[in-house]
Amino acid sequence: MWIRSSWGTGKIHNAWYFSQNMVIIYTTGLFSVHIAFNLSPLTKLPCSARGPHKVSRRPHHLTSVLTIFFLFLASGSRAAEVTRADSPGEIVLGMSTALTGSAQDLGKDMRQGVLVGLDRTNRNGGVNGRKLRLIALDDGYEPTRTEPNMRQLMEKDNVVAIIGNVGTPNAFVAVPLANEDKTLLFAPFSGGPILRNDPPDRYVINYRAGYAEETATMLDALIDIAGLKPEEIAFFTQRDSYGDGGFTLGMVALQRHGLKNPGMVLHLGYERNTLAVESAVAKLLMAENPPRAVVLIGAYAPCAKFIRLCRDSELSPLFLNISFVGSNSLLTVLGNTDAHIIVTQVVPYPSDESVPIVREYRADLKAMDPSATAGFGDLEGYIAARILTLALERIHGSPTRDAVVDALEGLGKFDLGLGAPLHLSRTEHQASHQVWPTVLKEGRFVPFQWSDIPLLLKGQAQR
Repeated sequence: MWIRSSWGTGKIHNAWYFSQNMVIIYTTGLFSVHIAFNLSPLTKLPCSARGPHKVSRRPHHLTSVLTIFFLFLASGSRAAEVTRADSPGEIVLGMSTALTGSAQDLGKDMRQGVLVGLDRTNRNGGVNGRKLRLIALDDGYEPTRTEPNMRQLMEKDNVVAIIGNVGTPNAFVAVPLANEDKTLLFAPFSGGPILRNDPPDRYVINYRAGYAEETATMLDALIDIAGLKPEEIAFFTQRDSYGDGGFTLGMVALQRHGLKNPGMVLHLGYERNTLAVESAVAKLLMAENPPRAVVLIGAYAPCAKFIRLCRDSELSPLFLNISFVGSNSLLTVLGNTDAHIIVTQVVPYPSDESVPIVREYRADLKAMDPSATAGFGDLEGYIAARILTLALERIHGSPTRDAVVDALEGLGKFDLGLGAPLHLSRTEHQASHQVWPTVLKEGRFVPFQWSDIPLLLKGQAQR
């Protein structure tokens, strides 16, 4: 009599064969087990599924075969549990982020915020008794390192979701992998269009406003409020999908404001993970009509060097950075400066305790690490963790990967204490569309009103 039992599908990775009338036990992937055997005394010999199959003909007792069979039944049960991406005592989340390299502060801040959010939940008993754990892997802001990290997290660490990855170039790698593996990629630290398809990818859900919204907001203010012409605005961008995508979004916004000839807009750039910005400054110096404002779409270190060299060269445009720059990191690298700098943010001001989510974050941060200080990047990670745990708490039974997506889409309109409601659904995969402007003043970035932008440009002209 032949008996067959199986779990899952995939490619054959390992196989075991047994003698006389043949027993076959083989696995097809990390979580799949298939067994076919004849109830006769057999013995086991492992072999490679890719090579020649060797068969042992040494006799064995029936009880050995049954023992092996029931061991594999148990193994199959455990494999089924693994596909739920959790163990009875914990829920594991993953992150591939920049912990080294030119964007390491962003990755470390995002990780800190997520950990504070998870710690809050764990201190209160976890999610339905399960503690939350984060596995963060370093990709150095290099897309080539993102793929092995994602595969490690999804296929070996069996995380229930990926949270807080950093970078648009890295997202170009992470998004197809998440969709292929049907694993949630949640709240990346990026406003890139690759994360915002329409209709949305089922397994990609964002917290933050997109770069299209950030650039449109600042360009609307420069043109509609400050009265600049599109040709008076230049772009300094990173030469990759992040910078190129941001520039494209900016040009779309300028064309909406009447730009006829895109060639009239000065476009400067630098290579990712370098500080080679000198040629960009030189081109700005040689411009026939120096721009009155420069939109920067890059990492904090090269942006800081670009601004510093511009001021050293007595160039004084208004500098406008999107949120990815990391305002605190930008300021640390930049040092003292008299440059006029605006940074758009996708979270409230992290020192404004009148905002409930900020007040809660500062208290939870102090509980986890009394020496740590709150910033924009870590507050974003905290908000992401709070949204995800809110969804996890609404899941009845085991939090499978698909159940997490369903729970997030089921949140609808909800209030997390940001001062405005958030919204997620099957058709809305970006919880927030709000942009908060900040300006450098007396050595720190503080809240700013767009209505005051003419004063900044007037002060720039009086230098």
